[in-house]
Amino acid sequence: MNTCTIILNSIQVPSPLLIKSFRTVPLSKCYCRSSDERGSDDVKDALYGLVDEQVQELLSRKENKVLLDGLEKASQRVEMAKRELELIQKQEIAVKQLKDYVNQLEGEVFEIAECQRDISEAKTLVEEAERSLLENVGGPEGGGTSMEMKSEGIDGDAERLESVKAASLSALVGTVSGLPIYFTQVTHTNQLLLPLAINFICCALFGVTFRYTVRRNLDDVQLKAGVAAAFGVVKGLGTLGGGPLLEPNFQSFLSHAQDGTINVCENLLIFVSVAVALDYCFKTRILSTFPID
Repeated sequence: MNTCTIILNSIQVPSPLLIKSFRTVPLSKCYCRSSDERGSDDVKDALYGLVDEQVQELLSRKENKVLLDGLEKASQRVEMAKRELELIQKQEIAVKQLKDYVNQLEGEVFEIAECQRDISEAKTLVEEAERSLLENVGGPEGGGTSMEMKSEGIDGDAERLESVKAASLSALVGTVSGLPIYFTQVTHTNQLLLPLAINFICCALFGVTFRYTVRRNLDDVQLKAGVAAAFGVVKGLGTLGGGPLLEPNFQSFLSHAQDGTINVCENLLIFVSVAVALDYCFKTRILSTFPID
């Protein structure tokens, strides 16, 4: 066996999994060493041609092409899996945002229910004030006043107009008075909408009630302070009722008592400010008391 045959038999055929490496890695040169140095160039050329033919044959085989196609398909599946993972992550983020939005809507529904409860309590106070007014007018001492009112003829449209003016003034003053308080309770300006709307409605009802309750008794400080205190206590306790439930322990009782005191004091400050503004307008004849002179 000659030297060239030994070298050819020693060449190993690469496995199908390493076929791609043959495309990029340059073929190394084979050096044939023998005692006959004169024919070395011919042996080298023969070896190069043989290796090239074997590589081309391996690459052109059908089973190797199948392996290459399988590798490309596997790469495509990996890319598709990555895209699906990114899509799943985006969906998880969207679901989390949706849950946060639902929780926010539930909180707003609770606040709206609290506002409706405050409005119902204010309507009850207005009805009680109207009943008290009717009793004072129809009583023994109010008989002369009732006859006088009938004889003078009360203008219903004018009375309603004055009530609207009193409600507008009280709502404006109450809203301005409550702004410093509500600014300390919220973290964003969008959160001011609901408490300001509740305060606006309550102060408007207070203005109408104050006009029909005080009437011409502008020097009765106790009556004016009582109306403001009634609205302040009712609204403050109503706000406390919308908070966490009272637990049967001293710490929870102390916490509710503290919150209730703060809420009542804040609302007292608002309604007392509105009462002072209405009293000033009545005394300066900017607004007319009930009944109109």
